[in-house]
Amino acid sequence: MSQRVSDEAVTKAMGENEIKSGSSSRRHGDTLPHIHKVGAPPKQTLFQEIKHSVVETFFPDKPLEQFKGQTGSRKFHLGLQSLFPIFEWGRDYNLKKFRGDFISGLTIASLCIPQDIAYAKLANLDPQYALYTSFVCPLVYAFMGSSRDIAIGPVAVVSLLLGTLLTDEISDFKSHEYLRLAFTATFFAGVTQMALGVLRLGFLIDFLSHAAIVGFMAGAAITIALQQLKGFLGIKTFTKKTDIVSVLHSVFDAAHHGWNWETIVIGVAFLAFLLITKYIAKKNKKLFWVAAISPMISVIVSTFFVYITRADKKGVAIVKHVKKGVNPSSASEIFFSGKYLGPGIRVGVVSGMVALTEAVAIGRTFAAMKDYSLDGNKEMMAMGAMNIIGSLTSCYVATGSFSRSAVNYMAGCTTAVSNIVMSIVVLLTLLLITPLFKYTPNAVLASIIIAAVLGLVNIEAVILLWKIDKFDFLACMGAFFGVIFISVEIGLLIAVAISFAKILLQVTRPRTAVLGRLPGTTIYRNIQQYPKATQINGILIIRVDSAIYFSNSNYIKERILRWLADEEAQRRSGSSRIEYLTVEMSPVTDIDTSGIHAFEELYKTLQKRKIQLILANPGPVVMEKLHASKLADLIGEDKIFLTVADAVSTFGPKGEAVV
Repeated sequence: MSQRVSDEAVTKAMGENEIKSGSSSRRHGDTLPHIHKVGAPPKQTLFQEIKHSVVETFFPDKPLEQFKGQTGSRKFHLGLQSLFPIFEWGRDYNLKKFRGDFISGLTIASLCIPQDIAYAKLANLDPQYALYTSFVCPLVYAFMGSSRDIAIGPVAVVSLLLGTLLTDEISDFKSHEYLRLAFTATFFAGVTQMALGVLRLGFLIDFLSHAAIVGFMAGAAITIALQQLKGFLGIKTFTKKTDIVSVLHSVFDAAHHGWNWETIVIGVAFLAFLLITKYIAKKNKKLFWVAAISPMISVIVSTFFVYITRADKKGVAIVKHVKKGVNPSSASEIFFSGKYLGPGIRVGVVSGMVALTEAVAIGRTFAAMKDYSLDGNKEMMAMGAMNIIGSLTSCYVATGSFSRSAVNYMAGCTTAVSNIVMSIVVLLTLLLITPLFKYTPNAVLASIIIAAVLGLVNIEAVILLWKIDKFDFLACMGAFFGVIFISVEIGLLIAVAISFAKILLQVTRPRTAVLGRLPGTTIYRNIQQYPKATQINGILIIRVDSAIYFSNSNYIKERILRWLADEEAQRRSGSSRIEYLTVEMSPVTDIDTSGIHAFEELYKTLQKRKIQLILANPGPVVMEKLHASKLADLIGEDKIFLTVADAVSTFGPKGEAVV
């Protein structure tokens, strides 16, 4: 509604109680500007406020809405669908969809089998445990997960993290205790993930910023690639540390007597082959399958080559043995008491959170590409269930793999059935052909890992971080250097610490801005962003761009007074002195007791300087608290306005607010 309308027209449209006019308003020509009152929301009880906060925090998606007004049997059916989404999308499943899922499943299986054998070495486990993981976990996820594209299994970053944390507790990774601790950590990783889903605490994952994840993943990729130099160069004695200094020191110490030239030839040849196929697939998206099957081709060709030449007799390290058959039960192997229970919980929580963060990021990426919604809490419950079940069936921590998910997407998957197909192929591999991997050279597995993790180094994202937000770039670099120079877990801690530091900095030091009027309008904007915006004689207008809490209330008060001092110094030469200080409060979503006290102190300070405090556009929550604290009475109802233009129209020089 226009500000320049007659009393009768405004009364008809808005009602007399929404209008404030009188001696403080000025006439401009034959029109009288009307100042709209700031409405106070209906007062809420303590219970209503707590209920609203809980609902918005834990149930913003209204998960129980669908059950309202339904019969008992229908509620049971909807509950079953909610827990197992396969019963919802499975009703419309057909042969056409299965064709796409079947091809996708075969394609990602050809990629996952050689990757699994390689990733097991990162976790310091025998290859069959990674294959078990790619058999059991995808089956569970297919029934409970909400993503259509994510491919489940062991991944490089989580495998390395798990291996590093476990060896800190038990250095002898060949011991049975190490294996038991791995199952224990997997169990508690699943418990952590499921607890987050059941308690609807998924928002906690969002505290790990994108910048920190980019840096952590890049650092982990470099660390993983460096760790592969042992198998790539044929080094027998190698450091157990993961930092770049220790690894390079170990590599060059073995340069004169520890490198095996046959191993290097195999590693270089197949790494070149894998990188070339990745380049071809990147240039031509239709040839994605070339990169997808290249790891399996590498394993088959290299295994056959080593077998016929008996290169293993010349120092080429081979896999030697992959246990045949399906998963044995490991329920009795988990530590539920004793000295390893604490370490198992600690390692499980850390690896579970990292695995969940990676899976949710991957799931959201592909959901956005296909324009469907991804239920974060269902994802957590699905991930938790599959890792709990996996820990009972000789699996270690599984999550979504970006490389396999990308191949799954490119191959034309339509549902999670592609994971079921992949799982069946892995099962057949375990039952029939695992002995054939005996002569697979470790150099090829190292090449497969190096080629896979290079995609985790996202240079474009790092450059974008530098352009957009230097603090984000600092968080990224902190996580990156923490991983490669210290350890994976320290890099992760640095990533989390910097993410929290950014939040604290933004909360404790919010932005404020001086506003001016854009020429020819009644719009007021930041004078730094709009240099042509003009300030009003006698009035200083400041916008606060944050909620006002105990952590920043004193800073905001002091910052406003500093703005006032700066403006008074600038206006001393010629312009009229400042008589009114207007605080534009539209971005202020909330204010607490400390914020109220800060404004009371600000009001008293301004009174001593004979400057009036004016508030513009406080929100409903803020307005309610202004009335409850009697601050509105202290400032004066006639000094609280709907817009800055209304305040200027009332107290500014004649003609300033009306253009």
